[in-house]
Amino acid sequence: MKSLKVALLQIMPGATMEENLAKGQAYCRRAKEMGADIALFPEMWSNGYAIPEDMDALRASATPADGAFVHAFGALAKELDMAIAITFLERFEPLPRNTVCVFDRFGSKALTYAKVHTCDFGEECRLSAGEDFYVADLDTAEGSVKIGAMICYDREFPESARILMLKGAELILVPNACPMEINRISQLRGRAYENMVGIATCNYPAEQPDCNGHSTAFDCIAYRPTESGSRDTLIVEAGEREGIYLADFPMDEIREYRSREIHGNAYRHPEKYRLLIAEQIEEPFVRADYRK
Repeated sequence: MKSLKVALLQIMPGATMEENLAKGQAYCRRAKEMGADIALFPEMWSNGYAIPEDMDALRASATPADGAFVHAFGALAKELDMAIAITFLERFEPLPRNTVCVFDRFGSKALTYAKVHTCDFGEECRLSAGEDFYVADLDTAEGSVKIGAMICYDREFPESARILMLKGAELILVPNACPMEINRISQLRGRAYENMVGIATCNYPAEQPDCNGHSTAFDCIAYRPTESGSRDTLIVEAGEREGIYLADFPMDEIREYRSREIHGNAYRHPEKYRLLIAEQIEEPFVRADYRK
């Protein structure tokens, strides 16, 4: 697999799920015309990242993972011979979840992931958190690639990408809905570098409240034998405007790089990291709204 093209659909949502279905389908078709192998949506595309305070309204705005909205993107993936990572507010008990489903080019569901690190200091306190991180073999027109997913705030925990790397991920898809400023972008750069994984992040454009575009992709290749010193792993950084931004991941080169470089799981000492799984939280990090 010399090249894997991920289309970052940095687009504005509509007022209804029906509008988002139609616009999402149209932009997937445009991504295919641009040569994309995978189309990636921003966070919770089904309703434009809306989390109503009213619990009845919240549940009413959720859609099932096997429902018509999600199924439509599976059918489209098969029609276009292109993988699609569709995001939505998932109908779930006891509370809805912030979820992404990835369909392969045959329209089969390869991966379903619900956000583990919900923003409990904000409106996501009204959502159920996911239980684990998953990796799957994704069949694309260019071949198979091992993918995982993080969603927005998951990025801020090194453990998220680390677990996905340990489970074999080569590429991590990251739907997003927040301002992507230098520090958050630096986190993604670091996650790619330290785990030797490609990372593709799709955000909403600046017209969306509390968002600013700047979708990014990093290929993780910090050193090339033919070049002196380190290189910038950034493949693409979008501006603030709505559009499709294509990230071209050199997968053969990434795989060769992972086979010889020093990061990832090459020299770790997990027996010395026991404190990382301790559940006790001490000051100054105690928060009253923390949920397990």
